[in-house]
Amino acid sequence: MRSHHVSRVISASPDAVYEYASNVDNLPRWAAGLAQSEVVREGDVLVVESPMGRVTVRFVERNDLGVLDHDVTLPSGTVVTNPVRVLAHPNGAEIVFTVRQIELTDDEFARDIELVAADLERLEHEVLRRQHGTLRADEPSGRR
Repeated sequence: MRSHHVSRVISASPDAVYEYASNVDNLPRWAAGLAQSEVVREGDVLVVESPMGRVTVRFVERNDLGVLDHDVTLPSGTVVTNPVRVLAHPNGAEIVFTVRQIELTDDEFARDIELVAADLERLEHEVLRRQHGTLRADEPSGRR
């Protein structure tokens, strides 16, 4: 199994990035590789329609360390643990997502890396829009 780290520097505080990214209601706005529709809560498990089909997601508890790790249970039943960190960076925050090659061909793995990079770019856009006041906290942003 191979791993690849995808990161994005965002000109916002680590707290602002973590707050936005950890709000599961925001997932469809930026994490198209995971959630393509509204998130359904079943206890502490999230059920989402993804490009892979219906998956369940379980995040670690909210924390002060910037950890957004989550387990995704694929339609096959395989559980993929996705380590995600929001770190302080000289230019604001850096979010680092570890993509793992589980049940993926090399081409699918490369595509998954590209999808995660696009998700992190959307996350940056959404956080900066909110930071600059062009998006209210309760306003849906839509997807591009």
